[in-house]
Amino acid sequence: METFKTFLKPTIFLLMVALVVSCSDDDDGGPQMMDNDNIVETAQATGSLSTLVSALTKADESANNDLITTLSNEKVDFTVLAPSNDAFTSLLNRLDGFDSLDDFNSEQLQDLLATILTYHVVSGAAVTSDQLTAGQTIATVQGENLTVSLEGGVSFIDAAGEMASVTTADVQTENGVVHIIDKVLIPQAALDALSDVLLSSITDLAISVPDLSILVDALVAADGDLPDVLATGGPYTVFAPTNAAFEAFLEENNFASLDAVPVPVLTQVLLNHVVSGTNLSTDLTTSYVSSLSTAGPNDSNLSLFINTESGVVINGVSEVTSADNKAINGVVHIVNEVIGLPNIVDHAVANPDLSSLVGALTTDGNTTFTDLLSDPETDFTVFAPSNMAFESFMNPDANDLNSILSNHVISGTAADSGSLTNMYVNSLATNADGDNLSLYINVDDGVQINGTSTVAAADIVATNGIIHAVDTVIDLPTVVTFATADPNFSSLVGALTSEGQPDFVSVLSTSGEAPAPFTVFAPVNDAFAALSEVPSGDVLTAVLNHHVIAEANIVSGDLSDGLVSPATLEGDTLTFSIDSESNVTITDGSGNTDIGIIAVDVQANNGVIHAINKVMIPDTNN
Repeated sequence: METFKTFLKPTIFLLMVALVVSCSDDDDGGPQMMDNDNIVETAQATGSLSTLVSALTKADESANNDLITTLSNEKVDFTVLAPSNDAFTSLLNRLDGFDSLDDFNSEQLQDLLATILTYHVVSGAAVTSDQLTAGQTIATVQGENLTVSLEGGVSFIDAAGEMASVTTADVQTENGVVHIIDKVLIPQAALDALSDVLLSSITDLAISVPDLSILVDALVAADGDLPDVLATGGPYTVFAPTNAAFEAFLEENNFASLDAVPVPVLTQVLLNHVVSGTNLSTDLTTSYVSSLSTAGPNDSNLSLFINTESGVVINGVSEVTSADNKAINGVVHIVNEVIGLPNIVDHAVANPDLSSLVGALTTDGNTTFTDLLSDPETDFTVFAPSNMAFESFMNPDANDLNSILSNHVISGTAADSGSLTNMYVNSLATNADGDNLSLYINVDDGVQINGTSTVAAADIVATNGIIHAVDTVIDLPTVVTFATADPNFSSLVGALTSEGQPDFVSVLSTSGEAPAPFTVFAPVNDAFAALSEVPSGDVLTAVLNHHVIAEANIVSGDLSDGLVSPATLEGDTLTFSIDSESNVTITDGSGNTDIGIIAVDVQANNGVIHAINKVMIPDTNN
């Protein structure tokens, strides 16, 4: 007897512990394992099935349904496949116009909801997961069958061929067994009824449209992952070319078939039809967006120009013919042309606000610029004047238009707005000696070029460079242009324009005739700040003239150790010294030998500027 008592006490204790554990909710809202609860009571006690309970209640609002009473009948055994809350959320996302279960707000919709719910119920048997076999067909209360899959776990396949996986199996109840699944299963009857509102993935949508069959083939041929990406990723906006569009694309590019298109090219072309986010036609405006194509410089995303002035046209070539085909993970707009990979010229032609620029580039049949800016082997940065910029430009110095246009182009680099700093760069424009002109970029307040032209639309990415649209034509600069544009020379400008001084601005703006060109040694602000006193009157005039050599464009390559310059406008010469590390110092007229050149070759159309760290003093004895 004692032995029995010793055995009994721990056994009772263990049974009590088991009872407590089985009657408590899991931390993740899992089911209460209570054998005396029926299926409905179990669902009500399970946090992750709260939407299922709401769905049963909503379906029962129709006089035709009594699902809760049916599933509470403890005299009948049921097997219930119970969709989780997340499964219902996914279903609602697939139903266009349905935000919640409240949208099943008519008897017809409530009966439809009941049709879906009863597709998850088997009556007359409590089937556990170990009793299921691969390929088994199960008859549901709704009347249609489900197919069992055991690949990678237990799953059920619905009428659409979609699979719901069991996440929690074999929840025992008083009147059956519940298997929690991760997707709502849809019978054929519901598929037919919901055909107008049931959204599929972008890939499935494309597959369902016969006129997009070449697009589907292209997705597979280009990158085997693209169909999966467009089926499960996103949300995306896809501009989907028709079969005729693809056929024209292949013919225009001399490809016999999709197989003849190099895989990297086809992949980038397809990605250039995809934009992140769900952008319905009502969301689109005339603007630039970035595609998923990384065919831009340094793998940057290409820009697409969306023009909504008359319909929706992309990059000036591809028109939306069927808009707003909604998918569960975005939207598809069917287009009548394949959107190629645009170079700089393509983007300029596509944007009507750059039509004056295009006209100027191609006037009188000129192909110099279009050939140059179509070069796939060279990256460019183009500051493109808008139509309004051209309309307001009067060309006051009567400069050559081709030279002016060249002054908007930087060759050899694709500089996006984020890479720009307060800096000098060289444009393709040249002076009379063939030296490339400089552009001064200032980013203190937006992006400004040469102190006059502001970037209005930045970072238009093409395959061979980047365009920044600007609000003012960038004329060929004079030395005065850079002195006034660069805040490092503000003290010099103040001195040049101070009261009582000659009209230095007019003199140093002269182009094409004497005394131009000029070589200007321009003291920076710190150089003026180091003076104990800034001179005035005639003394200041002499000092300023001592920084200018007329009728000479002396660039850094012209300097050599011991070189004596031509006379400055003041009359004295300058002597240059170059050390072993190529540092250049100047000896001024008064014999100061520690004047350093800190920036060279700021090239204007009428001369060149070298920045220096000290104010030079002429010989005060002559």
